[in-house]
Amino acid sequence: MLISEAFAQAAAPAQSESSLMGLLPLFGIFLIFYFLLIRPQAKRAKEHKQLIEDLQRGDEVITNGGILGLLTNVSESYVIVEIAPNNEVTVLKSSIQTLLPKGTLKSIEPSKSSKRKTTKSTANLEDKKAQETDNKVGNNTDNTAEDNKKK
Repeated sequence: MLISEAFAQAAAPAQSESSLMGLLPLFGIFLIFYFLLIRPQAKRAKEHKQLIEDLQRGDEVITNGGILGLLTNVSESYVIVEIAPNNEVTVLKSSIQTLLPKGTLKSIEPSKSSKRKTTKSTANLEDKKAQETDNKVGNNTDNTAEDNKKK
């Protein structure tokens, strides 16, 4: 019994040193999380807050929902976004995701000639589908008549 007590007394100082060494990986993990996750997220939040504060009438923006538009009115908590001529939407200021450079919306809008081509091609497709449907109905009628003759 005396020998085991002597070993226990000698091991006590070594435990306090190893407990400090045991916490070292925990501190290392915290530092990694801070530099890889916490700090960049705080930086992005600060930049977004600054963007929201600097919004003004005439800015072109993208909302979190993906709507592109021109700011027509800016209040303390809300903005009015014009998404098309005479179409305005009221959204929260915090839902503004990105500030676009001036003139971006005009460069994105499709030209009128491409709209006409799309309309014509859509009409042509609808006509072709109608003709195919008529042909199928006509073929079914012919097949029914042939079946009746066989009987």
